[in-house]
Amino acid sequence: VPFHTWLPDAHTEAPTAGSVLLAGILLKTGVYGLVRFCIPFFPEAAAATAPLLAALAIVGIIYGAFTALAQTDMKRLVAYSSVSHMGFVVLGIFAFQEQAVRGGLLQMLNHGISTGGLFLCVGMIYERRHTRRLADFGGLAVNMRRYAALTVIVALSSLGLPGLNGFVGEFLVILGAFQRHWYWAALAGTGVILGAVYLLVMVQRVFFGPLDKPENRALPDLSLREVLTLLPVVAMAFAIGLYPKPWLKLLERSSAGIIAKVQTAQDMPREVLVESVQPLRPNLSDLSDTSDLSVVSNLPRIFPSAPLDPFVFAQSARDSAALLSSLVLHPNTRKSWLPPNRYSDAGVPEVSSASHCR
Repeated sequence: VPFHTWLPDAHTEAPTAGSVLLAGILLKTGVYGLVRFCIPFFPEAAAATAPLLAALAIVGIIYGAFTALAQTDMKRLVAYSSVSHMGFVVLGIFAFQEQAVRGGLLQMLNHGISTGGLFLCVGMIYERRHTRRLADFGGLAVNMRRYAALTVIVALSSLGLPGLNGFVGEFLVILGAFQRHWYWAALAGTGVILGAVYLLVMVQRVFFGPLDKPENRALPDLSLREVLTLLPVVAMAFAIGLYPKPWLKLLERSSAGIIAKVQTAQDMPREVLVESVQPLRPNLSDLSDTSDLSVVSNLPRIFPSAPLDPFVFAQSARDSAALLSSLVLHPNTRKSWLPPNRYSDAGVPEVSSASHCR
């Protein structure tokens, strides 16, 4: 939210495999960009915009849940539930609390398992019935027992039942958000309640009640291949829900790094922050031959090894690219890159220790 409007249509029109890939992998690339690039490169801006992004996340949680509740198509219902669940991921990351960040990162994995599994279940019934309307089903637990059991487990993992994977991520997000602002947790908690409503309504209308439609009475149950397809999803849901410690341990270092970046940017005086990201200056004293080929071969000595801080790299990338273009492509303009006061009358660069890379 508010850039979500393409998602339900994309899920509805895509085949089952496309919906699973979209929910399980492609939706995570946006959050990966936030965690891997936006926050490390611009921690001060991330901290300043955290309340706005948290507000958008909460709106996404509640809006996605209410919209899913109004759907009559199973696949569109799952698609809007995906919007709601991704709101928990964003809220957890931008709460910038230890539990919330770890819960948000874990919820990325949980979302791929639960929502991907639901799309598999919807695809399996669509192959048999060629419809996804909730009104066209009812009573399927009578003649499709294996399908009903596995689908109910996946739906319960999506709504956050304790003992399944969805509970761990959402609980940590809400716990960390409460430490930041109590009303963030209160508003996000309504999404958990609404998630239980729309998913249980779907389960009730599809699997329970009378089996009164003749088209549904002859539907075959899941084959062995289909059962083996859903079993890993169910196994992962129980594994993360019953023993999440190994998964949270893997995320401990990443979450701590995110929080440390933001806290450092907030605590550092602005003049110190600006000084720490001055553009990278090359070591031209080691450049003995000015031929183009020598420049390329001596680049490791021109740019000595230094800690690659993404924040520093982002600030210096433009100067570095301009230097390489000047040295390699335009030999006659090598002298113009350095400030005039760096040259002696003989035209030889006067390189001080300050011009070396840190």
